[in-house]
This record gives sequence, C-alpha cells and structure tokens, in this order.
Amino acid sequence: MKIIFAGTPMFAVPSLQSIYEAYGSDLIAVITQPDKPQGRKGILTPSPVKEEAERLGLPVLQFARIRDCVSALSEYGADLMVTCAYGQILTQEVLNTFPMGVWNIHASLLPAYRGAAPIARALIDGCTETGVTVMKTELGLDTGDMLLSDKTPIYDSDTLGTLGERLSRLGAELIVKALGLIGQGELSLKKQGEGFTCKKVQRTEVDFTGTAREVSCLIRGLSPAPFAYASIGGLVLNFWYAEEVPCDTDVPAGTVIDASPKGGLTVKCGTGAVRIDELQPAGGRRMTARDFLNGRKIKEGQCFDKPVL
Repeated sequence: MKIIFAGTPMFAVPSLQSIYEAYGSDLIAVITQPDKPQGRKGILTPSPVKEEAERLGLPVLQFARIRDCVSALSEYGADLMVTCAYGQILTQEVLNTFPMGVWNIHASLLPAYRGAAPIARALIDGCTETGVTVMKTELGLDTGDMLLSDKTPIYDSDTLGTLGERLSRLGAELIVKALGLIGQGELSLKKQGEGFTCKKVQRTEVDFTGTAREVSCLIRGLSPAPFAYASIGGLVLNFWYAEEVPCDTDVPAGTVIDASPKGGLTVKCGTGAVRIDELQPAGGRRMTARDFLNGRKIKEGQCFDKPVL
C-alpha cells in the first residue's frame, strides 16, 4: 500500500511521524505548501512538515496549486493519500489519482466544526469536549463519510496551543488505526448529518460586557495566535491566558478591580470577572500579569477601552 502524505503546519507533524514509523518505505512522498517568507527580512522558510520530511529522508513535493499538477502526482503510483491541515482544495481529478482514496485527519467531531479553525472555535464556543475524525475526502468541505473518530475533554486550562497539541497526538494515533482498516478493506463508513462550517479566526478585540466565561474562552481560544487583545491607558495588550474568578463588585464591565503584583490583573465582565494571568504588550515580550504590573501605572478602577465595532 503506497502512501503519500500531505500536510503543512506543526499540527500535522505527529501524524507524518506515526505513518512513517508504522509503514516505513510504504510512505513514498510528502506534499506540503511552498516555502513562505517570514519575518521582516522575508526569509523563505519551509513548513514544519517539510523540515520533518527532510529529516526522515522522504521526497518532498511543493505544488503552488496541486490541481495543476495531477500528472506529476500520478507518476508516483500511490494507492492513497492522507491529508492533515494541508491547506489546498483538492479537485476531483486529484481525488481520482488515488484508487484507495484520499483520507483526511480533521480536528473536530464531525459534522461539527467543518472548515478552517475547528480547534479555536470549539474553545471559543465553550465546548466541553472535541476530538479528531478520519474521513474520506470528497469535493465538499469536510463533508465526506467518516471512518473513525475519537474524543478528548476540553479543560478550563486549555488554550488553542495545548488543545492543538493534544489533538495532534490523537490524530497521529487514529490515522495509523485507520490505515490498518483501509489496508485490510475493513471499511465501515458513516455518513455525516447537517453540520456547522467555521471560518478562519482573526485577532479579536475583547468585549468585556460578555460573561466571564465568554471572555475567558475567547482569550484561550486565540492563544498563542492570533490573540485576543484590549487597550487601556494607551497600551495595547495581547492576552495569553485568562481564567474566570468570583466577583461581587458592582462596577461597569471592563473596569480593573485588581491591579496588584500580588493579586494580578483582574477585570470585571458583564457577569463575573476574569483574571489575566499572562499577557504581552504590543511590541513587547510575553510575561506574567504580575511582572507586567510591577512599575506600571494601571490602577484599580481604570477601564479598558470599549471595542471598536
């Protein structure tokens, strides 16, 4: 069973590693996005998947548009392709290249959270669990029949970073099981029902008039990127982590109710309050809120700016 793997970000690396460990020489090539300019100098930088594929000694293909390279792809004679956060839409011509199908590792319990940002959206929406689904790819966006899925709880301490790492490992385990079933022809596919498609997340200004739960979920769901942020006293602060805390103070939402190095930075919400534990001033470094408050002029009673709608 000859396999091609297609993926791009760090999330896909554990799946690439697990397929390589389980199938060795049957993994004949890796496809990833072209190198992209990074930083102020625009230095061309390979994707994490490319770096790992080269470390493993695997051939790497980087198509600007995979749909235009079907003939080059077919020359490899692969039986199937596994995709994981590859980042390009596949055409029917591409799908037809693989007689045993194209199989996608998707970081949600389909049909919920199809699309570009399933992990962030599950956190932002306050879900208590999520998971990974291995599905057979068709032309619709994450609408193909499902082969396997597995769940994981979402903890109140989770961020986009920590939950993403856990789902990445879960996907790596699940795809090896899936490939075993596919290789043996033991396919019991389940059709999806109606689902929800989520868009890519963007840097978002915090609206403290929401509940403490909503604010905490937003901050954790956008950390470590692209960040939830807010402005106060001319400072723009990116938030890394926040947690809900009890509050019986009757002040307007967005008011700082604690700004001491000992207690941290606590902000009143529409209901309840959040304590900002880690933050990053725009242009500065990541730090604890307590370190930030040492020598800063943010005081109890000060208000964060209302978001621009």
